[in-house]
Amino acid sequence: VGLHNRGFWRPKSLLDAGRFTLSFNGWHRKTHQDSQALWKHEAVQKYLETLSKEYQQVRHLLNADSLNDFEQRSLRRRFANLSPIAATFQEIKEAEREVQELEAMCRELDSRDEKQLLELALEEKETLDKKMNMLSRKLFRLLVPQEKYDRSPVILEVTAGRTTGGDICQQFTKEMFEMYQNYADYKRWTFDIVNYVPAEIGGLHHAAAHISGEDVYKHLKYEGGTHRVQRIPETGISSRMQRIHTGTMSVIVLPQPEEVDVKVDPKDLRIDTFRAKGAGGQHVNKTDSAVRIVHLPTGLAVECQQERSQQMNKETALRTLRAKLYQQVLEKQLSQEQSARKLQLGTRAQSERIRTYNFTQDRVTDHRISYDARNIKEILSGKEALDKLINRLLEFAEIEAVTENLENLQAFEGENS
Repeated sequence: VGLHNRGFWRPKSLLDAGRFTLSFNGWHRKTHQDSQALWKHEAVQKYLETLSKEYQQVRHLLNADSLNDFEQRSLRRRFANLSPIAATFQEIKEAEREVQELEAMCRELDSRDEKQLLELALEEKETLDKKMNMLSRKLFRLLVPQEKYDRSPVILEVTAGRTTGGDICQQFTKEMFEMYQNYADYKRWTFDIVNYVPAEIGGLHHAAAHISGEDVYKHLKYEGGTHRVQRIPETGISSRMQRIHTGTMSVIVLPQPEEVDVKVDPKDLRIDTFRAKGAGGQHVNKTDSAVRIVHLPTGLAVECQQERSQQMNKETALRTLRAKLYQQVLEKQLSQEQSARKLQLGTRAQSERIRTYNFTQDRVTDHRISYDARNIKEILSGKEALDKLINRLLEFAEIEAVTENLENLQAFEGENS
């Protein structure tokens, strides 16, 4: 075709081919920038200009009569990949030109008689700024390929901390589980509880749920980790002395692809039945409907006690077991990275916390992106405030992926120049 030799046409660019995971460790060395700020970066502009030229040349070549079938198919695929990027790139450039024109007009509108016109121009500029930031995010989502399991359902587990906080951990764990249940309802997902082990004082030791719907794993994948709570207990000496207690709970989020091809030999399973311990209606403590399955080769154990039918509980537990076994397969494939479970769970030490919920200061802090949100009750309600926080995490993930992979691209071009 000829473009390959000139450095424009590649079947897959580095951004297309890479598999990206979020690593917040290096983020603090970067400035806290938004999508629009990154758009103005020289390296980003240069890369997008290159893609735009490639798009124009691929479009021109598709009209040539000298291409064979293989070249036609390759170019069509590349054209399909580049089209939305080129279109969004042009939309941003046009919005940027409109902003520049408005800014020039605002500099001239400084007399009192033109105050109203100036206010209208500033409102228009604010609208264009929001549009540019939205388009920048759209562009970076196009540049960074969707992770393989972003659209998958998940198994979400919550566990109260074992070493700090005592009762406060169990109460907080219950609040967190309810938060995710409400968030699923807010996003119109399906939330099926597969295990629920309440604490004696009204809190929660451990619970697990299967969540399905649109882009579930994409939105929940960064919730995994240790969450810290700081609050004054409602009862006891600490409440009278206004002493702040600190506790932790952990969240694990495992993707569960629709087609999980993991063969489980019945000989490798130990299946126990017992009476349900949690809330579940009149059948609780009357029938052995709850099921615990242990996978003997790995020691993995799962429980389900939410259904009245022992058979239904068994099927749900097997589905959860397959998801966990499948996760182990994925971890082996990604042996150079920390396993998803270990990365999320860690040792449950407070130093590994990803987020702190400070009730006395009415503040939630996500330590990975140094982001503070006020009104804890709004966050724990699992609606708009939590969605805003999660989307903030996703935006930082996109920005970091683009930044890191542009650095890789520059290094690659430097080595081959």
